[in-house]
Amino acid sequence: MRIGELAALVGVSTRTVRHYHHLGLLPEPARLVNGYREYRLRDAVVLARVRRLAELGLSLDEIRDVLADDQGRELREVLLDLDADLARQQAAIAARRDRLAALLARPDLNPDSTVSPDLAAVLRDLPTGDSPFGALDRDLLTLIGTGADEEARAGFADLLRPLTEPGALSRCQALYARLDDLATAEPGDPRVAALAEDLAAHLPDGMATAMSAAGPETDRWMETVTVEMSPAQAEVFRLLLTALRERA
Repeated sequence: MRIGELAALVGVSTRTVRHYHHLGLLPEPARLVNGYREYRLRDAVVLARVRRLAELGLSLDEIRDVLADDQGRELREVLLDLDADLARQQAAIAARRDRLAALLARPDLNPDSTVSPDLAAVLRDLPTGDSPFGALDRDLLTLIGTGADEEARAGFADLLRPLTEPGALSRCQALYARLDDLATAEPGDPRVAALAEDLAAHLPDGMATAMSAAGPETDRWMETVTVEMSPAQAEVFRLLLTALRERA
């Protein structure tokens, strides 16, 4: 058989056959005097085996290990590993579908609903209203929740949950309004220091502790988020961070 006939017999392309030659998965027969390679039935059997293993999801390196073991012991081990991987993928897909079903069942579905369920519930209860700073705060909280793993997202939601209690809601709305009022103010405005103190008093202990954790990562985050604020608003959060660290 010529290479085209071999490829057609097994149902692959001639390019695939040459690729398997290059990787050492399929022995390359010597060329005849006319310059063509002559493939035998054994080559078709090996090529078909490679194709079947690839369709099962094995990597080409794994296929090479399987073909090197005539007793089939390596194949059993590889297939068991593959089955475990597929089971994990299946569980992950099932969890994602459950999450999608919960989202689709919500009447107030919006882009922020795609964060973790715990964080979505907290964000839904935060009273941002029509406050520009409240909208910025929501975006920042969503960003933090997106960058964390599942355990960290749950912990982050727990830190925020005290802010959704009835007494905290009205204080939060008032603080957002005061931050909005500083949108065009200078950093030296006398309202800045007072607002920083009130924010420090408003934050739950867990969140205050997390924010006060000294380190370059915290400083980089604060530097990044304050770029989106006015100079006076940024000064509020600089003073807030300083106060929290002194308290800690």
